[in-house]
Amino acid sequence: MIRTGAVRCRRNLVLALPGLWVLAVVVWELVSPLGTQFVELLAAAPAIACAGSGRRQCVVLGGGCALFALLPLGSAGRAAPGTRLGTCCAILAVVAASYLTSGRGRRLAQELERVKEIAATAQHALLRPVPPRLGGLTLAGGHLSASEGALVGGDLYEALATPYGVRVVMGDVRGHGLPALGIVAALLGSFREAAHDESELPGVLRRLERALHRHLGDGACGEAQPERQSAEEFATVLLLEVREDGEVVALNCGHPWPHRLSALGHGRSSRAVAMAPGDPMPPLGMFPLPADTPPLALDRLLPGEALVLHTDGAEDARDAAGEFFPLTGVLAEAAHGRSVVPSAVVEHVRGALLRHTGGVLTDDFALLALRNDHPRSPAAMAALPPVRSCLRE
Repeated sequence: MIRTGAVRCRRNLVLALPGLWVLAVVVWELVSPLGTQFVELLAAAPAIACAGSGRRQCVVLGGGCALFALLPLGSAGRAAPGTRLGTCCAILAVVAASYLTSGRGRRLAQELERVKEIAATAQHALLRPVPPRLGGLTLAGGHLSASEGALVGGDLYEALATPYGVRVVMGDVRGHGLPALGIVAALLGSFREAAHDESELPGVLRRLERALHRHLGDGACGEAQPERQSAEEFATVLLLEVREDGEVVALNCGHPWPHRLSALGHGRSSRAVAMAPGDPMPPLGMFPLPADTPPLALDRLLPGEALVLHTDGAEDARDAAGEFFPLTGVLAEAAHGRSVVPSAVVEHVRGALLRHTGGVLTDDFALLALRNDHPRSPAAMAALPPVRSCLRE
């Protein structure tokens, strides 16, 4: 409310400034006891109007100032008619120049808005919002780009319902901003096809690797040309497959492991635990994938529990004092209440991250939260085989 009032006051001041300038010059011209001519200062009024108010006010004020310059009033009355005519012509020249400059600036502003609208549409199509519900899961995602003017950077995520369960990808391309969009597009396009076509998760990962090599101009997977292969071009990737019974399997290529959130109810502290079922493989693009890449089993995701996937832009963010962002603690705060709300978790973490960094990001940030909403069946849960624990406090 206060900010809206301040904006309105500033806008009114900009609109009134040219008129106040003309009024001040006219009054000083009429009452000045020194005999000094100030009417030439009226030429600034049209320029001020064009800069802050618009072309129409520029023309109106310019015409009025030009007519006033011709009138023999005050100290201007002692000037020769040729001087008054010269002043009038100078004011009209300023009006014409300001009018043309303002028109060009307006066209450039409109063109910039169209370009920004097209870029926003393209970026939203590339990193499209995740559906709120998918295959018995509630989802929410969010991202922030470290590059000014870019909605999407080098982070990527997607979730798809497939015959094999809900498959999720979270990745981080080296670098950020617009230069990383090409690799993001290649990986997301490959995942959206492979997630439905490949019956096993390792097959999806190999499709992603081939897409990355093709984008970088390499040959077949594992046959990159030495002179064209760059160790600086890589992407970390985390693949998850969440099955209907809550079983979760994963393949990790150099990416941070997810967190598991459990809301324990009012009066009890919620839990946010980093999962670590094993060491991740190297990032895609650095080395060929090994021949055997069995997926790792994460702890079963119980009904009401949530997984939070993120990029390293969250863990590596620092404040002005150099302190790292306390992601695990912030996630625990976001899981308060009787249930974990994915959208609330994403917004809470995003707001806390911006406050921690003062709004200045040095790396892209992406977060994806998914909650198991399958009904809890005690008999079915008791019949499930135990899953090896992979939680790390």
